[in-house]
Order: sequence, then C-alpha cells, then structure tokens
Amino acid sequence: MLLPTLIKRPFTLPLLLAVAVLAAPVAAHAVAAAPVQDVSDVLHGVTVKDPYRYFENVKDPKVQSWLKEQGDSARKELDRIGLRSLLEQRIAEISAATGDDIRGITRMAGDHIYYLKRGRGEKQFKLMTRDGLQGAERVLVDPELEAKRTGVPHAINYFVPAWDGKHVAYGVSAGGSEDASLYILDVETGKTVGEPIPRVHEALIGWLPDSKSLTYNQLKPLKPGDAESETYLDSKVMWLKVGDTAAQAKPVFGPTVTTDLGLARLDVGAIIFNPGSRWMIARTTDTTLPEGYLFVADVADLNKPTVAWKKISSFDDKITDVDLKGNDLYLLTHAGAPRNRVLKLDLRHPELKLAREVAAAPADAVLEKFSLTRDALIAEIREGTSIVLRRYTAGDTKGQSIPAPFKGAASLQNDPAHAYSDVLYTLNGWTELPRTLLLKGKVSSDPGLRVNPPMPSLPEVEVVDVKVPSYDGAMVPMTLLYKKGLKRDGSNPTLLDGYAAYGFSQTAYFSPASMAWIERGGVLAYANVRGSGVYGDDWYRAGFKATKPNTWKDGVACAKYLIAEGYATPKTLGVMGTSAGGIFVGRTVTTAPELFAAAIFNVGIMDTVRAEDSANGITNISEFGSAKNPQEFPALLEMSTYHNIKDNTAYPAVMLVHGMNDPRVDVWHSAKTAARLQAATSSGKPIMLRLDMQAGHGIGSTATQRYALSADIYSFLLWQMGKVKQADN
Repeated sequence: MLLPTLIKRPFTLPLLLAVAVLAAPVAAHAVAAAPVQDVSDVLHGVTVKDPYRYFENVKDPKVQSWLKEQGDSARKELDRIGLRSLLEQRIAEISAATGDDIRGITRMAGDHIYYLKRGRGEKQFKLMTRDGLQGAERVLVDPELEAKRTGVPHAINYFVPAWDGKHVAYGVSAGGSEDASLYILDVETGKTVGEPIPRVHEALIGWLPDSKSLTYNQLKPLKPGDAESETYLDSKVMWLKVGDTAAQAKPVFGPTVTTDLGLARLDVGAIIFNPGSRWMIARTTDTTLPEGYLFVADVADLNKPTVAWKKISSFDDKITDVDLKGNDLYLLTHAGAPRNRVLKLDLRHPELKLAREVAAAPADAVLEKFSLTRDALIAEIREGTSIVLRRYTAGDTKGQSIPAPFKGAASLQNDPAHAYSDVLYTLNGWTELPRTLLLKGKVSSDPGLRVNPPMPSLPEVEVVDVKVPSYDGAMVPMTLLYKKGLKRDGSNPTLLDGYAAYGFSQTAYFSPASMAWIERGGVLAYANVRGSGVYGDDWYRAGFKATKPNTWKDGVACAKYLIAEGYATPKTLGVMGTSAGGIFVGRTVTTAPELFAAAIFNVGIMDTVRAEDSANGITNISEFGSAKNPQEFPALLEMSTYHNIKDNTAYPAVMLVHGMNDPRVDVWHSAKTAARLQAATSSGKPIMLRLDMQAGHGIGSTATQRYALSADIYSFLLWQMGKVKQADN
C-alpha cells in the first residue's frame, strides 16, 4: 500500500529574516541527459511510448551510474542554497523543543504498557515498556545499537505484545527497506527467544489466548528468475510455539494452504484472537484495500489436521475493520452507509444477515475507526481535518459526543484485550503539540505518560477552512494555515499539498517545520480533493480509477483559488504530493504547469501503466486498475504523469525525492519521470532527482534523515520562488 509519509517540515525567526531576499530563481547545473531508448507497446489498440523503460532495471550499472550522477548533482545544488543549512538547524531546534515523540501505545491487561519512543535529540524510535501509567520506563529494543554496528539505519516496523505480558513480537528492517524480520523477546530478561524469522513485513501477528504461541503472515522466498510481482503472492499464515524454530512453524491459512476457501493468490491473511473468546477470525486483504474475506473457527481447531473455517463475508460486503470480544464480532462497514457504521455479529450464529447495527455515523461526519472498551464502543469521527471521539453504549446507536481539550485530531490507543473502561488517546492539532490523554467518562486528563513541554515561541497562526468550487461545481474542502495578519498581495510562498487515495484524508497534526514556514510568511494549503475520504466512501469513489481525473482537476481548482484570493501568484505557488499523492501532484503540474513556480514529487507513483509489474504495484491494482484490463487501461494512461509529459512545455522547477530502498514505490518511477521532464521542459528551470541511498519510502527514516529532507524541500521551494539565492560555486 502506498501509505502517506508524514514529512516534518520545519525553521529561529531572526535567522530567516536575515536571508529574506528576493532573487530570480536560477536553473540547476546541467547534468547529462539520459539516452532515449525507444520502446513502444500497443495496449488495447493504443500505442504507448516508453523512452526510458530501461531505468526499470535499477541494478544495471549504467542506470546506477546515471542515478548517482543525478543524486550527486542534486546534493550539490541543494547545498548551495543559502538558507538550507539554517533550515536544517532550525528543524532540529524546533523538533527538540516539542519533546519526546511517543507512538503506538498499547495497554495490556495488568497495566502493562508498551510504546515506541524517540527521545529528544535521538535518531530512531525504541521499543519501551512500563508497568502502570506512572511506572518506571524500560528500554526493550534499541535499533540504534544495530545501526552503529553496521553503519546502516535500522527501524522497528511493528510490535505486538502477548496477552500475559511475558513476550513481545516485533519486526526490524534496515535501510528503510521495510523488509522486516520477526523477533520474539522475553520481556523479563530482555533477550530474544529463538531465531529471527525473515519476510514477516507487516504486523499481522496474532497471539493465541494462552500466550504460548502466535500466528504471523510470512511472504514466500523468491526463486531465481521469479518476477518481482510475485513478492506478495501466496503468502502463508504460520503458527509458531514460543521457543520452537522457524522450521517447526505450521502453515494454517493462505491461498496455498486452505485451498478449499477460494482465496486469490494476493489474499494476504491474518488470524485474530482475543483472550476472552473461544473464537478466531481469519481475515484477508490484498494489502491495499481493507475489504476482503472473513472466516471464523474455534481456536481449538488449530490442533486438528484441518481447521473448519466458516465464511462470514467477502469483498462485496464492504467490511473494512473488525474486532473480537467474547462471542461477538464487531464489523466496520460502508455497505448501505457511505459514512460507515458498526455492526455486531454473534459468532454462535455467524450469518452476516443476522448482524445488528450498534454505531452509526452522525450527520455530516464520517465514522472512521472504532475501539472496544470493557463496557462501550468508542469511535473516531472525522469532521473535515479534525477527528473527535464519540461513545456508544448498548442500545444507543447514535452515540454521545465527547468534549476535547482543544480542536484537533484524536487517535485512540490500543487496548486489544478490552481490559479497561477508560481510554488512552492522543490529541494532535495544527497549532497544538500532541498530548496523550486518559478519558474517563467525558473527562480527559493527563496520565503522565509523556512529558508536555511548553509550546515553542511561535507566531500566532490562523487556521481557515474553505470550500473551493471545482470544474464541475463540487465543493472541495481545503485547510489554510498562515501567520495572523498575512497580506494577500500574492507575494507569500505558498504550498498546496494533496494525497487523495485509498480514502485517506488530510488530518490536523502539529509540524515544527510547518510552523517555521508560516513564521517566514508562508502559507500551507491542505486539500482534501476527491479520492480522499473526508466525506466518506462516495467522495473517495469520486477519485478512484475511472473517476481519478477529479483528483487533479480539484487540485488545479485549489491552485487557481489560492491565486485568485491573493495568497500567491504563479511565481510563489508550489505543489507537493507524496507516494500515491504523486498522481495528485504530477497530473496537477502536467495539466496546468503555468500555475506553479515549483513542485515536489515525493516518493511518488509516476508511471501507473507499468506499476503493476513491480512487487508492490500488483497489490495496488484494486486501487488504480490494471493495464491488462481494457476497461481500466484508459484511466491508468490518463493518471500516469510519465506518459502525460509533453515536449517543449514550460514546466515549473521540479524536485523528485526518492529512497533507493523503497519497497512501496520503486525508485524507477522517479528516475523515468526525471529523465522525461529534463528532456521535455522548455522553461530552463531545474528538474532535480534527490536520492537517499539509505532510505526507503520514509517510514524507517531516522530523525536526521527527515530533518535533512525537510530542509531540502523547503529551501528548494524558496529558491525557485525567488525568496533566497544560491551561493556562488
């Protein structure tokens, strides 16, 4: 799945004002043009040209050489921007002032608490534990130790504690690759049990109720000559007893294991358990869309030669999340409810038609997620870029709103055993530091889990929600952030940011870099164009496959709005998209290049026609379509930035960002697009390929890597908007 990567965009004010000089943007130093090697395919009667197909063989020495030259050139040009080093310093400074970063809090029965923590000034997240909210903190896993030993960044990808708190399963990968191996840690001794298990990339881990064994999803090893698109096919759910070797694990679910269930090769399975339930739930997705199969069986059946799985639902039933409690299975679905609802099914009679609604979305809001407590259901309710909490008790399908200390986005923390009546959640805001709170009834208090530093000295920020009329009259929600008193004279450096895939929406969060950009007089515009889920499934489907053009047409409308309202001009407007947001940014730029001074294509999917031949690309057919399908091919060709670049066109300055170890969007997407833009543009503005040899999709990047990337992005934009100069060679 092409998950959105959160880039902390950080800047002190005196440092920035000293370099606030208007300057004409200058083209970057020229690099060697990539040779054209014409390849043409005839797809469903259409001739599709691909002059840089050879870049898909990233291991080719000539391709490696070109990539290195591009990366080195970009590094030299970025380092010459006068503001760049000050930006990186300011990023680290503001980030340090926000305190420790704590994520993934999991609260187990017996008051055992686990979480990931990146301490102030540290590079990477560590796995921590404590007994009780005020208990002493203890480090369980520090990936920096391995990074120092090998010289390669390591990251914890996931962790799942056992119900009894004696063990925790966790995954670690290197160099941003996300190619995680599974480890099992003895919490008391701090030592690993058994050997690492390779190719366990996701947190599809299920501890059995007795905590003596667990299940996990493992990818198959590729054989010599296997296509990369085989990577995620035919995965297996394995059952392992703690202390056994990986060779002793037993396959219990998957397309090649449970062959009578009608699973497709891309159905990736997980088994869900709960200590208070006799049942286990097998769930599949294609790793991209959350809908899939659900099956139920008795946990005791794992000891039998075959498990008697009973089917509950399939993709067409539109179930996107589940949770298990006793005899009841709770189902989040958009079937008959575009803004979602929660159903409850008694597993003693596991027929979906018998499920009953227990939670409905309020009018004009979206029920995005839910969590079960000991005696209630708590839901996350989206209201634009904000998320509020709502409590549903037995018989109350409408629920009761829960007040929050400030307006922002609430995110429920994990209570997988449903052991508590109170709830831990984190509240984050555009202008508020994240706080982790304990909710009892309707009262939120600070449980002392994180230290709350004072807010750094920053300007007063306006947060304005607007609705922009698109080409067809659809009203597109956009949130603007800027310094109070901003003059709308078109001179403000302005960045339009969009994602718009999988139904993911732009959401309020505090970014030190964003504050620094605003501190400098900049404007940030977060657009929830069609393809996001800000208004539920209907809005998402309006930017999906054949309707995907709405995504970038909405983007163009938002850009025109920012110009018409005096926030920016085409000389001071930039646009950015990340990952699947590459379609948003790439096609917005290729549709209306005259609107922008600069653009950031950040680990973007750029060639949607060829994407499905890659390892992760095949998993995204359900989101974007297949070029092999004559009905879906036209939309794929239209949404492909690479194929819509036109010769002799005055494109804005573009910086393409990528990590060489990216497992989600292969680096050749950016390489092919950079080469094509460099050959096609007539503007004289730079087309740069910024590469990180020890990064991937951004998920495993260290704090240092993130700071450097943010400094590069913002200094590039300011340079091309004429706000700063480059130093002479």
